[in-house]
Amino acid sequence: MPFRPRYLVNSNHAELWPAWLLRARRNADARALATAGWVVRDRDGAYLATIDSKGKIHLLPPLHPSRDADGWRVLARDADAPHAPVVALPMHGLERRLLELGLDADDYARRSGLEQVPEPSRLSFAGFDRYRRPLWLGDAASRAWNRMRVAAADDGVVLDAISGYRSHAYQMGIFARKRARGLSVDEILAVNAAPGFSEHHSGNALDIGTNGEPPAEESFERTTAFRWLSDHAGDFGFRLSYPRDNPHGIVYEPWHWCWHG
Repeated sequence: MPFRPRYLVNSNHAELWPAWLLRARRNADARALATAGWVVRDRDGAYLATIDSKGKIHLLPPLHPSRDADGWRVLARDADAPHAPVVALPMHGLERRLLELGLDADDYARRSGLEQVPEPSRLSFAGFDRYRRPLWLGDAASRAWNRMRVAAADDGVVLDAISGYRSHAYQMGIFARKRARGLSVDEILAVNAAPGFSEHHSGNALDIGTNGEPPAEESFERTTAFRWLSDHAGDFGFRLSYPRDNPHGIVYEPWHWCWHG
């Protein structure tokens, strides 16, 4: 069986994904993914290139041959060193993008009491979420989540992941879609932390659900799963981030737990 990498490598401009976790979107992509170890994606999710087992880069059309190849080689080099230290990526351009949403980063930090959260340079594959999407977490958080999930199952409680790591770009997309539906920035901020300030960026936060329960609803509080988490999550390093009347102005989120070690 070919080696299946189980981590994601990040940069400010692109992500390096294990090819086996991605689906082809075109016939040409299918042929490329079949022989690839890694896929280079831009921060909006578009496939840019594949990297084969020999480290050779194959551009996916319609890219120009010179596009960012040197940066991708750096990503590929980092992928071959999975035990290298994980570093925080620079937060270039975040303040400008927040201003485009009508948000001043310093003012928001002061009002919310939240700190900016950089993205990590590497994340570990923690299994799949409820929707069969790859679940990415920091290495320690990934191990803790899987230990906690097994312990809950031993007690007859099902825990499933709704969402794990989210990039700044992904959080920007959440805001853009909600703004397009007519929601004000303040209405969105009551439910979602501003891009660059979400615990999900760290790779340590999880939205957790259970069988028969809709995702990210306050009704999760009334489930056996929530009662189990309230009693046992701390044993695995997880804490409830947004209890009732929290000082950050975010609604009560019984489903959102963050690993603190």
